Amino acid sequence: MAPPKALTAAGASSRVGLLEEALAQPYPVPRQEHRVEEEISRSRFITTAVPAATVAEAQAFIARMRAEFGDATHNCWAYLVGPPGSSGRVGMSDDGEPHGTAGRPMLQVLSHCGVGDIACVVTRYYGGTKLGKGGLVRAYSGGVQAVLATLPTVLKITYRPAELVIPYSYVTQTRMAADKAGIVVTSEAYESDVTYHLDVPEDALAAFVREIDDLTGGEALWDVPEAE
Repeated sequence: MAPPKALTAAGASSRVGLLEEALAQPYPVPRQEHRVEEEISRSRFITTAVPAATVAEAQAFIARMRAEFGDATHNCWAYLVGPPGSSGRVGMSDDGEPHGTAGRPMLQVLSHCGVGDIACVVTRYYGGTKLGKGGLVRAYSGGVQAVLATLPTVLKITYRPAELVIPYSYVTQTRMAADKAGIVVTSEAYESDVTYHLDVPEDALAAFVREIDDLTGGEALWDVPEAE
């Protein structure tokens, strides 16, 4: 790889500003598949939630639920891929229930729950008593609220790859700064200078660039690919 351009003081400031604009903060995601069940007016509602980091994962989960509960009256679903509250990769379906009574209420709950990368299916076995549109909205949104109430979560941290080249005199302080920031050194090479390949938590990236540029007085060479 060709050596990246050294950042001057002004260049470093500009680079840090660009990085700060694109930070991805850590956010909660489901730790594992989780399920709750309740009965409402003799209908059985089974709500299953899973982590879904991609639309393909969400769709595969929905297909799996349809296969598991193939004899159910409805398998309604909603998913939100991305940080909590994002709307770029979402989906929903009423699966035969009256329009707007299942998928949309489910998605509304997911959109405001503070959890990202999540997919939910609410399976209904009809018990013979009609719930009406308002009752259906409450049942499906309530199922998602119920599964979220006991959902185990874990913090998702997005990492960015980076290459850093520094003089030998800054190795000890750089390694200490990297360890403190939770940065993973994936490889290192000692030649005329020291080259590190790093996985940097995205929310720590701008501060780490600033710290190392200040430490080295602008001697550090960086290659940080654009976020996808």
